[in-house]
Amino acid sequence: MLATTHGTLLDSTVMDNTSTMNPLWNTIASQAIEGQPVNREDARSVLNAESDELLPLLQAGFRVRHHFHGRTIHVHVLENAKLGACPEDCSFCSQSASYNTEVGQEPFASIESLVENAHKAQQSGAYRYCMVTATRSPSQRDLDVICAAAEQIKKETSLSLCASLGLLTEQKAQRLKNAGVDRFNHNLETSERHFPSIVSTHTWADRMQTLMHAQQAGLETCSGGIIGLDETQDDILDLAYTLSDIKADSVPINFLDPREGTPLGKNKRIEPTYALRVLTMFRFLNPRADLRLAGGREVTLRTLQPLALYVVNSIFTEGYLTTPGAKASEDHRMIIDAGFDIEMASGKTHLPTDSSTASTPNKLPIVPIHNPLPLSVEQ
Repeated sequence: MLATTHGTLLDSTVMDNTSTMNPLWNTIASQAIEGQPVNREDARSVLNAESDELLPLLQAGFRVRHHFHGRTIHVHVLENAKLGACPEDCSFCSQSASYNTEVGQEPFASIESLVENAHKAQQSGAYRYCMVTATRSPSQRDLDVICAAAEQIKKETSLSLCASLGLLTEQKAQRLKNAGVDRFNHNLETSERHFPSIVSTHTWADRMQTLMHAQQAGLETCSGGIIGLDETQDDILDLAYTLSDIKADSVPINFLDPREGTPLGKNKRIEPTYALRVLTMFRFLNPRADLRLAGGREVTLRTLQPLALYVVNSIFTEGYLTTPGAKASEDHRMIIDAGFDIEMASGKTHLPTDSSTASTPNKLPIVPIHNPLPLSVEQ
């Protein structure tokens, strides 16, 4: 674990001081910590919180995050093992063959390139490496490549491995597990009610069945969704409760970054403060989950990105499947500056040398802050 230079983010005295919170936020946080179900209307109230309530709400979310995950952040790196020409018609996806986009297509990655990029991910400070393909379901050849790469990566690195390959059968899920894959990602994307408005080439039940196959094979399940698909608040709540019901180990939350040429290409991005309220609600309903700040975070949250760290405990870095993102060094700096710790797969206690994360002399003397103030509107 990487120790920060900021001391304790919130010491025990500060963490127990909930007097500045809306009593409801404190009640919800306590329920989440104690494993009690959160009332649906209380969860809805999180999405509808007033602007003046944002910081107390995040502080309540931090209580839950800190209880189960401390101050640790895991950094994940995605690897696009097959780009474009996907036969599915997901209306948000620029890799679908159904839409005229500028993404193009590339053949399936080689075992050598997947292993090489895994080494690069570990060297950059990653905890988890996720191999992703644009496809309905992995073919026998796809599985041969992914499994061979997984076996080699496990021998040569200490990375946790994730795969996202579309729909799975029981046999395919078991083969991935046997090859050393730790976690399988298959996002439900939205509620069961809203799903047919987003995808027509397969069903929400198909996705749910894949998650069940992954669980039965002993794989950790990673499933989340995209916010900004013309869904209602009830759709967001339904998704959060479903992920809680199936006990998803990992919950990545994406924010739609509209892609030109797709049916949702003209949608507006959601507001950054709403995105933070959504993340907090997912934390309350999935307190133990690896809650991840995923696609669209840079363009949606903009300057408010560090606030999301108070409720999430992992992020993607170095871009996404078809879009660039923040560099690992930039994300490391953001995490450290916010007073959080980075846990790397390698077990190292320092980050890779990089001029953007290395200490630089200050032109003016600055008094170090050993006990940062609580995330609150009052002191």
